[in-house]
Amino acid sequence: MKTITLKDIPVPVHAALKQRAKQHGRSLNKEVLACLEMAVAPARVNVNALLLDIQTHRAALPGRLNDRLIQMASEGRP
Repeated sequence: MKTITLKDIPVPVHAALKQRAKQHGRSLNKEVLACLEMAVAPARVNVNALLLDIQTHRAALPGRLNDRLIQMASEGRP
């Protein structure tokens, strides 16, 4: 594992990190690592929630796109 040293941490940032560490039951070092991991990790996607959101938005749109409408639209084009 690598080690880094942080300098000139603003007092409010240090205090907020200490408070978060206390709330999460972690050391200050572990809290900083958790914050860094969240900042650089790819966002996790809840696929089921995303699909439900898409379905909700589609249901709110006027009309429905179906195979017949697609065929009608394509017949109108050269």
